[in-house]
Amino acid sequence: MPMRLSPVSRPLVAGYGVAALRIRQACSELGMWPVVALGGEATLIDEARAAGCDALHPGECDVVRQVALAKRCRHSGLRFLGAEPALLEGMANGRAVRQSMREAGLPLAAPESDGEIVAMSLLADRFGRVLYLSPRQRRSDDAVAPLSGLTVERYRYLGELAARGAASLGVVGLVEMRFRVAGNRLGFMDMRPGPTGDEALDEALVGLDPLVKQLRVLAGEPLRERQSRVSLSGQARLWRLEPPLNAIFTGGPGVRLDRCEQSGESRLLVWGRRPGEVERRAWRIFAEWWGPEEASRCL
Repeated sequence: MPMRLSPVSRPLVAGYGVAALRIRQACSELGMWPVVALGGEATLIDEARAAGCDALHPGECDVVRQVALAKRCRHSGLRFLGAEPALLEGMANGRAVRQSMREAGLPLAAPESDGEIVAMSLLADRFGRVLYLSPRQRRSDDAVAPLSGLTVERYRYLGELAARGAASLGVVGLVEMRFRVAGNRLGFMDMRPGPTGDEALDEALVGLDPLVKQLRVLAGEPLRERQSRVSLSGQARLWRLEPPLNAIFTGGPGVRLDRCEQSGESRLLVWGRRPGEVERRAWRIFAEWWGPEEASRCL
């Protein structure tokens, strides 16, 4: 049986602005004292040592950078809060990942195939349990979940395929898998380890924080949620934007703004029972910032 790891007390979170904000908050919720820093791999290791950190979280970054950070952490004695280096290297090789998914029984998307790209986050623990979350789609200005054209049966089938693929690799932590969906046809495209910045959609629809759960399973805790009890409730949209200078966020039901003083980019999460309710709530916020005409264009 997997052993529980010693607790992390002071992690360094690699990143900047709102991208690092939610990860830092997740660490704080679990009683850690996080430090946030920017820089190359060697710089981050030096910053972590100088700050007395015992672990490093890669933040929102691509798999190639995660490989480099994981190797640096191993050589420096810091715990890496992400996937194992060997697994990360496998994910960085797109052809190898697709072959692994084929061997696990997942259909593959042709490189030039048509259809919508559907992304889904999964959590996996050291005991072989995998939990798939809400399906989402990224658009030019926002991300939306769940997809109106995806039936409950199709969602479950997609989630079961994704969970099977993640389990076949021995993933532990948080990972995103992407599929191409066209009518009744779907196929695996690629996967990315760690946070992507869209986790707020799962917070609103599923009722759990993937960033907190990631830290828990990486510490050796089992997933206590059961897939049969995970249900999607309502509709949510997430915008990445820069509000006007000195803009006031008035809040209200079903709206949340994540922002950081060091960065102009913010993330506006809006959710409700139905798409129309989400649009009305988002329109109100945009109208307060930019006026009614621009608010309609934002939707």
